[in-house]
Amino acid sequence: MIKIKEAVIVEGKYDKIKLSSLIDGLILETGGFQIFRNREKLALFRRLAETRGLLVITDSDSAGFLIRNHLNGVIPKGQIKHAYIPDILGKERRKEKPSKEGKLGVEGISQEILLQAIRRAGVACEVNTEAEKAPAREITKVDLYEAGLSGGEDSAQKRAALLKRLDLPEHLSVNALVKVLNCLMDYEEFLKTIEKMEKED
Repeated sequence: MIKIKEAVIVEGKYDKIKLSSLIDGLILETGGFQIFRNREKLALFRRLAETRGLLVITDSDSAGFLIRNHLNGVIPKGQIKHAYIPDILGKERRKEKPSKEGKLGVEGISQEILLQAIRRAGVACEVNTEAEKAPAREITKVDLYEAGLSGGEDSAQKRAALLKRLDLPEHLSVNALVKVLNCLMDYEEFLKTIEKMEKED
């Protein structure tokens, strides 16, 4: 597993599943062409680009490049990097037929080739080892529960208020929220944010 500082942007859920076995970091989907009209998701991508940068990994077909070019147009140049997978003809195991252009997508590329593409993109990579120093305290699902943001009667309302306060998409799941919060703030900042919200309530 390699640790990547940047938020990794992929096209769909199967790409995310594939990269989750390689990358220790935040991986988000564009939902394919949905990104062209999903303002909330785009706002989240912009926010993450400002705080930690983005690494875009799409398929090497024309659809993948349309998505890349769209993101290039809306994210400042210094905040976005690209990992390019090579054109390899073939078919993903789960599919009956090859794609329109007959190329393997991110989900069908070998781990070795994906790692090469990621390293060539010039992102800050660290290999996770057992001897790593203890990481900073992360925000967990338990923290969200204790803050009343999940598992309670008013949790959905409180979570919606937090999402609005942080300019995050309203449909963000609890699991995704935990990951995004860890990208935007540390545990202490999270506690301060919750305190402020409680005082204002």
